[in-house]
Amino acid sequence: MSDSSASALAPLQGRVFRMLWLAWLAANITMWTNDAAAAWLMTTLTDSTTMVALVAAASTLPVFMLGLPSGALADLLDRRLYFASTQLWVAVVACVLAAVSLSGAMTAPLLLGLTFANGIGLALRWPVFAAIVPDIVPKVHLSQALALNGVAMNLSRIVGPVLAGVVLASAGPGWVFVLNALLSLVAFVIILRWRSQQRRTSALPGERFVGAMRVGLQHVRQSPPMRRVLARIFLFFLQTAALTALLPLIARGLAGPQQGAHLFTLLLACQGAGAVTAVMFFPRWRQRFRPGFFVTVGPLVHSALTLLIAFAPHPAVAAVAMVLAGMAWISAANTLTVSAQMVLPGWVRARGMSIYQMCLMGGTAAGAALWGQVAGHSSVRHALVASVAAGVAVQLLLRRWPLISDSAPDPSPAQPTGGLPEPAAPIDSEAGPVMVTVEYQIDPTREAAFKAVMQQTRQARLRQGALSWGLFQDTSAPGRYIEYFVDESWVEHLRRHERFTAGDIGLREQRLAFHLGEEPPRVRRYIDAQAEP
Repeated sequence: MSDSSASALAPLQGRVFRMLWLAWLAANITMWTNDAAAAWLMTTLTDSTTMVALVAAASTLPVFMLGLPSGALADLLDRRLYFASTQLWVAVVACVLAAVSLSGAMTAPLLLGLTFANGIGLALRWPVFAAIVPDIVPKVHLSQALALNGVAMNLSRIVGPVLAGVVLASAGPGWVFVLNALLSLVAFVIILRWRSQQRRTSALPGERFVGAMRVGLQHVRQSPPMRRVLARIFLFFLQTAALTALLPLIARGLAGPQQGAHLFTLLLACQGAGAVTAVMFFPRWRQRFRPGFFVTVGPLVHSALTLLIAFAPHPAVAAVAMVLAGMAWISAANTLTVSAQMVLPGWVRARGMSIYQMCLMGGTAAGAALWGQVAGHSSVRHALVASVAAGVAVQLLLRRWPLISDSAPDPSPAQPTGGLPEPAAPIDSEAGPVMVTVEYQIDPTREAAFKAVMQQTRQARLRQGALSWGLFQDTSAPGRYIEYFVDESWVEHLRRHERFTAGDIGLREQRLAFHLGEEPPRVRRYIDAQAEP
């Protein structure tokens, strides 16, 4: 085995990751077999191109709708039981799909509804798995572990469609759903065998559900690097959804109604094979190219291959193009996933990755609906050409918008100096809100630079969960500033110390460099007078 291959497979040497990776593989096989069977079944229930495209939208829309709540749950609940429950949900939905399909009672609207229900299980399970991986894999192997997650996803693109194609041709869609139920139960058992080592390291009460969602959303909103990643992943999947959503119609057009199902599953398998092949080269490629290369060149190459597939004169040409498209797709998608994981602190990772998945699936759902409508009003080929034009235009607009700058704050956990604040009298943990003021005395000639650092401070305070922030200048004393921020309660103020990162330490040092005098800036804490008994 080559060095590059060993490096790519290194995380699988860990027993826990290997076990959960197998469960993830089985879970994703059920997703692709379900999508393949549902997409093909829809072509037999209706001639509407819009309804066919909406199958992809129905499976991904729940992730967009439930992403943030599922991320909060992944941070608050026992991850082993939560992960297992999502697999049980998918198994139950598969049983219903099988019963309805085998009884001959399936209709196009009912198929969309059950596909949506299956998507709910997918929406709930992804954030918890994204949160588990960084905890069980050393940081040095994190990018390879995330790439292997992509391998599981794309290996399932091969195995899933092949299984679906064989069962579709020999027994029909109903038995594909039976197979899904069995695989979901296998994943359920594997997850239950994992003994989670998740431990509470905080003496503070757990976060509340609504508050956890607010803080997660606020953290992402106040993180410029994360916002750039989210914008790129949404636009990338908005454009690439055209090829995936319209693939059943492409296959039918190339091979005809009788052989279309076989070609459809073959093209999906080719895309997955390309993605798996690319992952094995990631360690070597990352030594030669920066992340910005993959997120720029990958979408452009995918666009060119989509154009080739749109005008493919023979199924073999489309199959080869799908292999290369899979390589380009995983190169861009995995780079964006790694970038998101690298800028998120551990305490908010599940919520941040759930928002990331919302943008990914939101782009997929919107793209499926959009390009399905274009195909319905013109043709499949016109829709693919329009998606290519949109993809090229987006890359031209993003050329001067870097993915992650070298100055992005370090999200590694750090311990702030001074320890927890000691109040003069006991304070109820839920009392609040709490206002904190920090007084600075700076050189008036350096005000512009100080204000620039304080704007970064504003984002940092809000990322940690502050309700509001402000900076005021003393009108009677040049160079005297007072910073204030408000936390929801006393326990949320204490929780701020657990959310401190290396980037916050560096920012604190920048603020202190402006302060004049031997004593540090004076910090005062105030609690809402009405909150006290």
